[in-house]
Amino acid sequence: MTTFGYFLSCEEHGPKELVRQAKAAERAGFEALWISDHFHPWLDEQGQAPFVWSVIGAVAEATSLPITTAVTCPLVRTHPAIIAQATATTAALTGGRFRLGVGTGEALNEHILDSRWPPASERLEMLEEAVGLIRELFTGKLVTHRGRHYSVDNARLYTLPDEPAPIYMSAFGPKSLQVAGRLADGYISTAPDADSVRAFRTAGGEGKPSLGGLKVCYATDESAARKTVHRLWPTQGIKGEASQLLPLPRHFEQLAQMVTEEEAVNGSPVGPDPDVHAEAIRQYVDAGFDEVYVNQIGYEQDAFFDFYEREVLPRVR
Repeated sequence: MTTFGYFLSCEEHGPKELVRQAKAAERAGFEALWISDHFHPWLDEQGQAPFVWSVIGAVAEATSLPITTAVTCPLVRTHPAIIAQATATTAALTGGRFRLGVGTGEALNEHILDSRWPPASERLEMLEEAVGLIRELFTGKLVTHRGRHYSVDNARLYTLPDEPAPIYMSAFGPKSLQVAGRLADGYISTAPDADSVRAFRTAGGEGKPSLGGLKVCYATDESAARKTVHRLWPTQGIKGEASQLLPLPRHFEQLAQMVTEEEAVNGSPVGPDPDVHAEAIRQYVDAGFDEVYVNQIGYEQDAFFDFYEREVLPRVR
């Protein structure tokens, strides 16, 4: 049976509001949480970027839901040894309700410590080494590591959960899907692409969970919802590798000026029709995703949770 969760957006909301939304999501019947991990928002208009680990700690105490980062980049901004400690502590705090989602990241968040942004192939190599190092630290043993990209000297994690936290991986394209299938405990995507789910499973992911996420904008007026999406998430209409390569929100704002409202909406369900929202979610279910996470764009969060509790979740269950 598919799990339906809520996607907390650290780009749009501050820490207290994210905790409030997490509690509202649980009351509305969502069964799990995703949370984004950003140093910068995509646009200044979005306006937020709290430190995700502090927020997760508060959410863990405020709800009983499983939590997954979607996703953390353990490559440049934060050393994988520190991600290992943060993950182990969070998993211990939540009693095993935490899952680490990882990916190769974006310059937007990672360039703050090193202006050199490695090419995609090198980042994938870095991610594989980082995940191996994190798992080694999860053993609780003393670890010394001298790898191609990372070094650790006599490091040991003392605070550990009963079981190591699963590591899920975001992947796009054949090479990253191959690595994800072989390396990760689960797959993360933001597109209802059945071919990618199959490729992950064929590469070694058979029996491992696949998690998908989408953005929506509920409002009683569809036109108003479309305008909200265009104002806050025009980046949905930016094609190609720009999202991985541009270092500052103002660069995305410059590109966003060329994105039309239709391109920004880009298939996201908008407005008050529950069947439109349910159909978008079913695309992920039909593509083979075991868990589907929904993010409400904008500030009508309470109306969204009421709408999904009454109209949408009963349709997709």
